[in-house]
Amino acid sequence: MAEQSPTERSEDTPVAAAAAAETSAPAQVTAAGDADMPAEAAEDDAAEKPTRGRPRKTAARKTRQVALTLTVTGSQDGADWQAEVVHGTTRVVPQLSVSAAAVVAAAKDLHPDIAEAIDGILETAREQHRTRVEQLQAELAAAQEALANLDGDSQA
Repeated sequence: MAEQSPTERSEDTPVAAAAAAETSAPAQVTAAGDADMPAEAAEDDAAEKPTRGRPRKTAARKTRQVALTLTVTGSQDGADWQAEVVHGTTRVVPQLSVSAAAVVAAAKDLHPDIAEAIDGILETAREQHRTRVEQLQAELAAAQEALANLDGDSQA
């Protein structure tokens, strides 16, 4: 008789064949988590044990909400900004002056839509200020020219 390797000999015995079948077939895990019990038996057990009464309800979690209102108001020209914080009906922080840069930074941190709206308002205010600066520079140039003409007349 030819010599067999140890692995070939173990496959010939009935116990080894049954062990190989168990390891090659995946175990079925039921809802109860019992891997040894077939799925059909687990379904029979579930059908035999009806639940009594209503199923238990879990307590709904109530999330605590804090009602804080931050109000930021600005002047028409965009130069003066005020902020206040209200908790319920109590004014926690009264009207405080804040810079336009702080308003822009806060808006960017909150949401892009808020930042876009405030940037639009501030850009309009910047354009109004540029127009006013140009007008004042023209008036200043005219006043300086008039002063120079007056000084030139007095030296003559």
